Amino acid sequence: MKLKTLKSTLLVFLIATASLAGCLGTEDEKETPDLEDFVIAYSVKDDYTNVDENPQRLADYLGEELNMDVSLYPIDSEGAALEALRFGNADMAFMDGGAAWVGWQQYGLEALAADQKSDGRTYYNAHAVVLNGSDIANAYLDDDDSTDPFAMMEGKTSCHTGWLKSAGMLLPMGHLISQGYAPVVGPQDDIESLRDTIHAFFNENASIPDSGTPYYSYSGAVKCLTEGVGDVAFAKDSTVAKYCGNDNASANEAWCLPESDYILLPSYGNAPSHPVMYNPAMLDVQTRTAILNALLSLNGQMYVENYTMQGQTFTGCYNMATHIVDSTSPQNQCGDQILTNVLNTPGLVEANTQEHLGSYSGLISAIPGISNYFDTKFEITE
Repeated sequence: MKLKTLKSTLLVFLIATASLAGCLGTEDEKETPDLEDFVIAYSVKDDYTNVDENPQRLADYLGEELNMDVSLYPIDSEGAALEALRFGNADMAFMDGGAAWVGWQQYGLEALAADQKSDGRTYYNAHAVVLNGSDIANAYLDDDDSTDPFAMMEGKTSCHTGWLKSAGMLLPMGHLISQGYAPVVGPQDDIESLRDTIHAFFNENASIPDSGTPYYSYSGAVKCLTEGVGDVAFAKDSTVAKYCGNDNASANEAWCLPESDYILLPSYGNAPSHPVMYNPAMLDVQTRTAILNALLSLNGQMYVENYTMQGQTFTGCYNMATHIVDSTSPQNQCGDQILTNVLNTPGLVEANTQEHLGSYSGLISAIPGISNYFDTKFEITE
């Protein structure tokens, strides 16, 4: 209901200012260059219970924006997406941070855009969380540079979100290893050396939970800290507030302490949202610019239904830039609907590879065996 109210308020403002930019109409003239066929690598299901989730909606929309044929290249894994871009079978793919990092480091792939999280950011910060009054918290809060809270973690019991999870393991361990706090124990090319490194720096009781166990995931890591199982939890910037900081106390987890009892140490890095990746060897600058503009235009369309102004009633896709309602477009082909139903994001923004993946790359590159692990995970072979 709040979302609908927000959209309605925004719509009233936009349409009320339409007379300053142009007249309401039913057609949107597009001036885009004629390009060759464009292919998107995407995981496609055999059948969609909700047809609005079909990625063909995205392909159709981009085809309309670009005045060209846009098709889907079916993939069944992140590795297949990497291979599709690497060998030119596809021109664009949506990936998670790990796959994008491999594509960037090993094949020279670049980020074109990135999806937004619910708060509009394209990343979240990784943090260590400790309890107020603990020696680690005191070392952070005492304004004394000689007391290093990260150095004081040695020998403590750590609470991770799971094995090889980004904010819960890879980023904090990448920081501790790269900054010299936790020397790698074991072969540098073996991912299992990370487990030995954790046990050596922290202790043998470090919580590395499996899925389905009480201390798994972000909430589980903070629960592990709260219940005294561990001394430091690794999570993201919104974790404590989400589970223990709600205005309505009944919405908090039963195990929560007051939010003020949790101290977040300074962030050492961030985890990127899903980027849109491409192969710069396959796409020229003009083509990339046209594709980026078409992707960003998704943000500027809103479905309106039976909105009346100056005696006219409009239903269709409202273009926020041109103030035009295309009454011929069905709801599921409007930009906001495609973003929500197909891409599961409130919006897309332009992305630079170094800015979007740089912090993440700098930390996980320190993890022993991470490249071999990702190669195996994504079934990449030379």
